[in-house]
Amino acid sequence: MTEKPNLDSLLQPFQRFGVHLGLKRIEKLLTDLDNPHHQVPIIHVGGTNGKGSVCAYLSSVLTEAGYRVGRYTSPHLVDWTERICLNEQPIEPQILAEILQHIKDKIDPNQESPTQFEVITAAAWLYFAQSQVDIAIVEVGLGGRLDATNVCDRPLVSVITSISREHWQRLGPTVAHIAREKAGILKANCPVVIGKLPPEATEVFTGKIKELNCLVTWVEPAEVSSHNSGYAQYQGIEYPLPLLGEVQLSNSALAMAAIQILQQKGWQISTAAIQAGMKKTSWLGRLQWMEWKNLPLLIDGAHNPAAATALRNYIDTQAKSVIWVMGMLSTKDHQDIFTALLRPKDQLHLVPVPDHSTADPQELADLGQQVCPQLSQCKTYTDLFIALEIVKNRQDSESLVVLCGSLYLIGYFFKNL
Repeated sequence: MTEKPNLDSLLQPFQRFGVHLGLKRIEKLLTDLDNPHHQVPIIHVGGTNGKGSVCAYLSSVLTEAGYRVGRYTSPHLVDWTERICLNEQPIEPQILAEILQHIKDKIDPNQESPTQFEVITAAAWLYFAQSQVDIAIVEVGLGGRLDATNVCDRPLVSVITSISREHWQRLGPTVAHIAREKAGILKANCPVVIGKLPPEATEVFTGKIKELNCLVTWVEPAEVSSHNSGYAQYQGIEYPLPLLGEVQLSNSALAMAAIQILQQKGWQISTAAIQAGMKKTSWLGRLQWMEWKNLPLLIDGAHNPAAATALRNYIDTQAKSVIWVMGMLSTKDHQDIFTALLRPKDQLHLVPVPDHSTADPQELADLGQQVCPQLSQCKTYTDLFIALEIVKNRQDSESLVVLCGSLYLIGYFFKNL
């Protein structure tokens, strides 16, 4: 049996270059790789929350319609191969290792090194070109204007899911600043699909659309089907909605609007393919129910205030008190996330996020008690699984156990199951 390649060791050397926004390095790297991105038609998906869900819907539907579909998303939860998929299947580790080695061989040690994200993004472009995909669904990593995915000048469709305040340390202090960065993926005379935005973001996008002469579709959320439970309806097409939470009415509608634009361009996507593709859509670690040692768990990233609000809205439909098991990165808006999530009589169990810039659990505990003094319990632990064991032994059927706060924490959970 062939030994599984160590992808971490191939990518680790580039981690020291951190997050360094800009297109110069990725464009140089792609030029040295014979410009694989020029061979790949794409739908480019940006925004704050909902990007992954929209990518999952689009990839599933287009696969069902019979196309050869690439999908590039980030971050991964367990394994690097999750980021690069072909027709819903992650890239084979050996193939990714060979592509990464090829890329490393092309990098001039005397030039400024690409970042880790730029290297894995280049790997995606190369794999999609080699696989001769009909289309790739490409998720923006951070921001948009200077993101390594923003190297195609003629996307089939650009999608903006939502805009809220996140990564403000890099993108700017206000929603308008952030909107300007995310609007950087719009291209002249190319169609764009946009979800519901705050007024200051709408103003930014309206100006950019006019400047670039984009054909814009402003998307309202789909409606809940009046006669089919678990179904939604968008512009006369009814489809299953397997991903949980009211926010999926918006995310699925954005995917549907993008599909309609492809249909107008001549892509053959039947109603049956839409319905079957929507039904098969899955997205790991987002409003996902599972069991751990017979303990029912709701798992969600909820790594920024808008995502936390969406999680809380879903939980409020369950009408139970909540036992929170949480860890967060040091860079996140802890107070706003706690404000969105915590309610009187809830329990809060705080853990570190391993191998990342974690917020200190004790500092989070102090903040959580300030935000919601009526918590019934607030404790800290040195590891997630210690917290889960204690919660499991004390949990009652009246409470809902929720693991959230960071996608990296969710990834650590899955990796160690």
